[in-house]
Amino acid sequence: MDLKELIKNRRSANNFIEGIPITQNDLNPIFEDVKFAPSAFNLQHTEYIAVLDKDLKDKVYEAAYKQYKVKSASAVILVTADRLAYKQTERIHQGMLSLGMLTEFELTEMIEDNTHFYEGRGEAFQKEDAIRNASLSAMLFMLAAKNHGWDTCPMIGFDQEKIRNLLDIPSTHEIVLMITIGHEKMSNRRLRGYRKPVDEFVKIY
Repeated sequence: MDLKELIKNRRSANNFIEGIPITQNDLNPIFEDVKFAPSAFNLQHTEYIAVLDKDLKDKVYEAAYKQYKVKSASAVILVTADRLAYKQTERIHQGMLSLGMLTEFELTEMIEDNTHFYEGRGEAFQKEDAIRNASLSAMLFMLAAKNHGWDTCPMIGFDQEKIRNLLDIPSTHEIVLMITIGHEKMSNRRLRGYRKPVDEFVKIY
């Protein structure tokens, strides 16, 4: 799909056609696109949990205050972010070391720099940066999903602790967003809301 068309056609779906299955084979091409999302220092903070199982999805529905779009969606995607992603610097760059694209000295320096950067700024910054990076990834997920023929809706209306316990999400990870995915029920589509003209939200100096 043309990028401009894709951006305009992506809408937050408030209702989905029930009973449309989605499989791992449907999701994999979306995530193959998502892996190219930008992330600070290429730390790739974002981790996804895809809930396809009906019984588990029903429990997510309960934790999301019984919002119907969770029940009618083909799947629910949880977007999480590792606050301690900087500790994965060595693992993430090991392949570049093996290929000779990095030296041992450069990798050691990178590990030290990333550790100093995040630990020096403290826990609040680690949380903020995890959310920032996961938000970039989540937006790409929704665009990629639309490009592969699926509709989505980002959500923040859910009980964080219930979701954390239900899906065994570690305490080191922020739960950034819930995204429902499926085929939108077009008869229930609302008119697009007002969008500010560019000069209302852009200042150029």
